[in-house]
Amino acid sequence: MHMVQMGKEYDVLKENSRIAHSNYRRLKEHGVRCIEVMGSIGSGKTAFIIKVGEILRAKGLRVCAIAGDVTGEDDYRRMTDSGLDSVNCNTGRECHLDAEMVRRVLDGMDLEKYDVIFIENVGNLVCPADFPLGADYRVVIISTTEGDDMVRKHHDIFIHSDVAILNKTDIAEAVDVDPEIIERDYAKLTGGLKKMHRCSVKRSWGMEEILRALDL
Repeated sequence: MHMVQMGKEYDVLKENSRIAHSNYRRLKEHGVRCIEVMGSIGSGKTAFIIKVGEILRAKGLRVCAIAGDVTGEDDYRRMTDSGLDSVNCNTGRECHLDAEMVRRVLDGMDLEKYDVIFIENVGNLVCPADFPLGADYRVVIISTTEGDDMVRKHHDIFIHSDVAILNKTDIAEAVDVDPEIIERDYAKLTGGLKKMHRCSVKRSWGMEEILRALDL
């Protein structure tokens, strides 16, 4: 996101923060709870949103997802095929969503139709960290298939997230990863103030605990 006016470059992060606050207020005015989901490609972001969407819809909540990706409609189609209302948002060359992109998507939505909106960010553990979008909660998902050093390698994304999830714990032994190592790294990074939530989206393990963490 690069913004120029009259030859003067804006403070990009400051402007993004301003728009993010505007997005947040707008969602609150319509009574919408918003969850941003970040994580690497293959961590299970889309599957997580689909699974939680199914659980919430079974409880009578009205749910929608914004599928953020650099290009294409694969995640968007997976969501819609599951029965989840979805909106596609391609970033073009950008490696993350920003608050202005989300604002434009919200402009085209009837927010009165929804109780919960998920925003799936681009598959990346670096760029999204500095660009909040206006959500109630920022969630980061990693998986056991990515190794046991993810927290040590990507401090910022975990520091800037409200909830951290370790997915695919059902195959941890098969991929030779010890979830306790990842949890210890996270506890050290957060001073023990936050808990990393284990789950297997595929097997529906740990989902209720995560829903409680997100006040859903």
